[in-house]
Amino acid sequence: MIEAIRRAVEDAGLELSDVDGFALYSGGLDTGLLAQTLGLDEVRFSATLTGTGGGSAGAVGLAALAVESLTANVVVTVIAVQQRARMGAALAPSGGSGPYAATPTPQSDFTIPSGLLSPGQAFAMFAQRHMHIYGTTREHFSAVAMTTRQHASTRETSLQRETLTQEAYFEARMISDPLCLYDFCLESEGAVAVVTTSDERANNLRHRPVRVLGSEHGGQGRWGQAITWLNMPDELLLTGGHRTLAQRLWSRTGLTAEDVDVALLYDHFTPMVLVQLEDYGFCKPGEAGPYMASGLGAVGGRGTPVNPHGGNLSEAYILGMTHVREAVEQLRGEAVNQVARAEVALVTGGPSPIPTSNLLLGVER
Repeated sequence: MIEAIRRAVEDAGLELSDVDGFALYSGGLDTGLLAQTLGLDEVRFSATLTGTGGGSAGAVGLAALAVESLTANVVVTVIAVQQRARMGAALAPSGGSGPYAATPTPQSDFTIPSGLLSPGQAFAMFAQRHMHIYGTTREHFSAVAMTTRQHASTRETSLQRETLTQEAYFEARMISDPLCLYDFCLESEGAVAVVTTSDERANNLRHRPVRVLGSEHGGQGRWGQAITWLNMPDELLLTGGHRTLAQRLWSRTGLTAEDVDVALLYDHFTPMVLVQLEDYGFCKPGEAGPYMASGLGAVGGRGTPVNPHGGNLSEAYILGMTHVREAVEQLRGEAVNQVARAEVALVTGGPSPIPTSNLLLGVER
């Protein structure tokens, strides 16, 4: 995490001594330890969005709020994960609790006897309902997995670069029907940091500024503990929990999905990419499966490219921050799978327990 911050600050053309704020998410990060280890003189701002990976996009929006309000000058958003090591230790023969073991609660007393032990099992229920109502198929899910794998194949940092065929997808083991191995994101180790500062300061730094055009976080209350269970009516269940966030983002910025050149959609499970395409208006409800199956989400296709870096499904799962990094690289014109004339990028965090979030970035040509 410290190395990621150092590299991000250096990339921006700043010094570590310039950092005076942290906008974090997902919990468990110690601002005091970060400040002490980095040798910072003073921290003027420190805030965290609650929840999980749903806060990845909104944490950068939180940083922008701190800068815009003159509360801090240079704000860092950072996350690091060590899933392989943590899960390996937890599941070792020597003992230790599993990764989702916890003290029983009224919620877990409801979900665990129903077999809902992990997020994948909860979202499998969602996928079944979407298939029942809209006729979505596993072929549609496979299109998401194959598209992101195609994008990841050209990126050296990707954990999965080999070609994924539809035949291989359907031969993969089923984990929680209808979700198979390739419908799940990866277990990864890594860190990503993002630096946010003022327009005035950014104009005199190393790169052409990538500007925060808008950011929203929160969600509808009934979405609630969505990664634990999906106990809600269809008008909410059949979304990605982003519908009102999308409405607020488009209203605040005056833009729409038609203005977005590249979409970085949080892809912990393939079906959740589909419903976010629907929530943000890239296609109508129930039409995202055919959208992806027809190649509209691929770089070089006729639609808006989705996750040109390979996403959580094929590049790495760093709780959504690789999506923010990819958006910045796309808008700088430095991406591995560069989208031609990219000027506006949408980044999402979640679907997950609220707050979920979004981030709209742009550049001036």
